[in-house]
Amino acid sequence: MTDISVNGLVKSFELGKNILDGLSFDITEGEKVGILGHNGCGKTTLFRILIGELDYDEGAVSVAGSKRIGLISQIPVYPPDWTTEDVLRDAHKNLYAISDKLKMLEKQMETDSSEHILKEYDRLSEDFRRLGGYEADFNRNKVANGLDIPPAMREQLFDSLSGGERTRVNLARLILENTDILLLDEPTNHLDLHATEWLEDYILHFKGTVLAISHDRFFLDRIAERCIEINDGKAEFYSGGYSFYVIERQKRFEEKLRKYEKDQAKIEQLTRAAEQMHLWAFMGNDKLHKRAFSMEKRIAKLEQTERPTQAKKLTASFTSREFYADEVLVCKELSKAYGEKKLFSDLSLSVTGGERIALIGDNGVGKSTFIKLIMQQEVPDSGYAYLGPSVRPAYLPQIISFTNEERNLIDTMLYDCKCLPQQARDRLGAFGFRGEDVYTPVGALSGGEKSRLRLCMLMGSEINLLILDEPTNHLDIASREWMEDTVSQYSEALLFVSHDRYFIEKFATRIWYLENGRVTDYRGSYSEFREFKARQAVYTQTAKAEVKKKEPQPKKRSGSSEKQRAKLEREIEKLEAELSDLEKSAEENSSDYQKLMEIMSQTDDINSRLMTAYEEWEALT
Repeated sequence: MTDISVNGLVKSFELGKNILDGLSFDITEGEKVGILGHNGCGKTTLFRILIGELDYDEGAVSVAGSKRIGLISQIPVYPPDWTTEDVLRDAHKNLYAISDKLKMLEKQMETDSSEHILKEYDRLSEDFRRLGGYEADFNRNKVANGLDIPPAMREQLFDSLSGGERTRVNLARLILENTDILLLDEPTNHLDLHATEWLEDYILHFKGTVLAISHDRFFLDRIAERCIEINDGKAEFYSGGYSFYVIERQKRFEEKLRKYEKDQAKIEQLTRAAEQMHLWAFMGNDKLHKRAFSMEKRIAKLEQTERPTQAKKLTASFTSREFYADEVLVCKELSKAYGEKKLFSDLSLSVTGGERIALIGDNGVGKSTFIKLIMQQEVPDSGYAYLGPSVRPAYLPQIISFTNEERNLIDTMLYDCKCLPQQARDRLGAFGFRGEDVYTPVGALSGGEKSRLRLCMLMGSEINLLILDEPTNHLDIASREWMEDTVSQYSEALLFVSHDRYFIEKFATRIWYLENGRVTDYRGSYSEFREFKARQAVYTQTAKAEVKKKEPQPKKRSGSSEKQRAKLEREIEKLEAELSDLEKSAEENSSDYQKLMEIMSQTDDINSRLMTAYEEWEALT
């Protein structure tokens, strides 16, 4: 069964320029599909069309009529007095409406026992059970915990949350709504590693359909069964995750290039032959003109094929300064707190030349603060952090700003880097800023472009400690690959904060895992660290089981206890028989409201006595 069908979709925002130009694809029920393409290719536009927020110029779009569709990038406007908990509970508003109707019917049934009221009560009760009414609170807590929405945040006003926190809450609400088709637009942008892994697990077990726009390559590899790339407004299909897409895309490019070069050779051959035939035709054989014209038509068709192109690789690289000392960085008993919130205490760590360290951990544990302490942008409460005397650091912060955002790129380079105009142009060109781009005000740049410009400024001087705080955040896949190429050429000490597992796995040879104010220092790759954590979890569970085994066993029961237990067992048997008789009586008197109420009262009394007897029996056993 097809959940989504898109045929010949055309959409333009500027006259004569189609962002989507004949896009066509089908998504079958239950598929998990990654949507790829460079920034600005129309991925988000497609999602907005699918949910009906945007109209389109040509083509056809259809979504299976009975299916509910939800988009995560949209954050609805809620009443200003709503807390986060109100937003999460809004996902179950239909259940609460049914619950209210049931309460109203219960009140009505006290005076009216008509058959249609009883039938309506039974129907609504079944709907409440079928839709998960009894598990609603449990599911809400489970999803909130998985997406790192703690109790304190649930009590906060929704309007007071940050953009990232709102995104997490909205994702939780969408999951709780049991939407049939999930459209996820960069869902991992504001999630830490723990929450991202939870979301991956949820999607893998989700029975509905998922379309995900993401620049998180690890995420795409885990959840996507196939990928659709939007290229020049049209769809290209890849029957695998991101890793398959990378290899297959390169194969297709090389195949297109071979075909193009073969066509060019054919054009050259046909052009010479056509010219020769025209020449012979002038010597008295007019029929050769027709053959020459036929060849020229073939040439015209072959010339319509454009040379396939790939995104240009940037040639910039860091200028490393060789390191001769023993220690690049030393942290001794470092502590930091903000008011009552203690981030970490007594951290003692050291870094030597050439090490590549990933600082990871959940959001809010103090990773960026730790980096700022190293860079002396924050003051520790106790302890100290210092860099070796021959260390020359370069720091790329998470939030990038410039001294004057109205200056253009070339003026920014001239003022801040103290270089000559030609040097500034050469360095900007190496980072992909060419031609008129250099006159763009820095304030008008995208987040990825600002990262690129800041790196361009950092690379002008010799460095031997590179510190990056979320370097791939908000970058598209092409920009992430460029960032990786650039970092790969740098051979000195590297310390970086990241939630990008692909980036971590590629570069980290040492992991600093910050949790509960302490750092786990693991020497190895990220995949090895994950295996280490998994082993730790198994050891912890085994240790708990061993402790439980060693707990003192209950003493043997005395003779009087045995008699008391036997008496309780007889009483339980008698109460269970009475309960069974009452259940049969309730079925026989289902149309007699007054009698039914009497039976329910007796049932409640016996259930209460039965629970007491069970507890006493358990204590004796």
